[in-house]
Amino acid sequence: MKTVRSREPAPPAGAEFTPEEIRKDFPILGGIVYLDNASTGFSPEPVVEALVDFEHRYRSNVGRRVHRLAQMATQRYEHAHEKVARFIGGEAGVTVFTKNATEAINMVAQGLSWKPGDRVATTVLEHHSNLLPWRALAKQGVALDMIGIDADYALDLAALEDTLAGGGVRLVTVTHASNVLGVTTPVAEIARLCREHGAMLLVDGAQSLPHMPVDVAQIDCDFLCFSGHKLFGPTGTGVLWMREAILEPTDLGGGMVESVTAEGFVPAEGYRRYEAGTQNIGGGIALGVAVDYLSAIGMERIRRHEEHLTARLIRGLSALDGVGVYAGRRPDARIGIVSFTVDGTHPQEVARVLDEDADIQVRSGLHCCRPLMEHLGLLEGGTVRASVAAYTTEEEIDLLVAAVDDIGRGC
Repeated sequence: MKTVRSREPAPPAGAEFTPEEIRKDFPILGGIVYLDNASTGFSPEPVVEALVDFEHRYRSNVGRRVHRLAQMATQRYEHAHEKVARFIGGEAGVTVFTKNATEAINMVAQGLSWKPGDRVATTVLEHHSNLLPWRALAKQGVALDMIGIDADYALDLAALEDTLAGGGVRLVTVTHASNVLGVTTPVAEIARLCREHGAMLLVDGAQSLPHMPVDVAQIDCDFLCFSGHKLFGPTGTGVLWMREAILEPTDLGGGMVESVTAEGFVPAEGYRRYEAGTQNIGGGIALGVAVDYLSAIGMERIRRHEEHLTARLIRGLSALDGVGVYAGRRPDARIGIVSFTVDGTHPQEVARVLDEDADIQVRSGLHCCRPLMEHLGLLEGGTVRASVAAYTTEEEIDLLVAAVDDIGRGC
């Protein structure tokens, strides 16, 4: 049986990371400057090899089967759950594989038992995926409170505490890092407020997991949701971590039951209760390889590298005439996502020119965050968004700044 290669163990935490350590594992990077990682990141060769290895050598369903292919697939699929749980410090909870963060958030919204008068608190920073599922609960009489931000885009903790003190809040659901502004939220402090007022906490980690260490035990949250395709993993993969398996399963069927009779059924224990039907088995196994790959680099090393790149990008863009930059001021409270505008040029046109003239890929528009864009006064066209990853280099940052300068000067 082929062994899928991986990286060596992580260097000491103090050793500086350079993207040259890993760029050879991302052949797709050749010839382009890719700065749309907040949307979708790339998978390194060991992750791709894991997918191919599954398809070529042991493609099978998982569960109660006795033949060797099924046993191998089952063992590796279960092991992938353990790897992901370890990556987030969540061994004591339940780690469920989903197809993305959106599905994971919806599983929480639909799996809790709501009653009229319940309240959910969220923030103006949220992606639509962490807003629409809660809006839909209005049909069940559940109210939604939206917490604002200050002039530096930091969450208004005092307003959150006042909302919690008002009573009736069953759940606070908050992004760990904004996919527009890059600012991070103080999730451990939010968790403390939730405990004081008897509320649960869901953290949307879709943007934070690829860029910084995340430990659910330190955060003290009840739920953590994230996507695999931003985390060096395959598309169609995601995770819902739960402190306790308190949700009702949203999908019923094969694989999620312990026993079935004519009168009813007994659900399975652990993650299987929430993974009905045939899952993305190869994708889940490859996601386990992806977190191993990131662990081997060292998430703290990645965080420091991207912090340096982000400061360089903000500094470079801020020095350009006619360029407006939307990013938090505190380096310790942001990730490598920077939004900006160019006077006189629509964000979509900026992105098009960057792609066609400079081979630089960025994102433009509202970024699935209409309430935030309305708050910022940017509903007309949104922003251009550049987002880095571990494989991003200083030279790529400088190329973006130079290209934006050319656009602003009409070159």
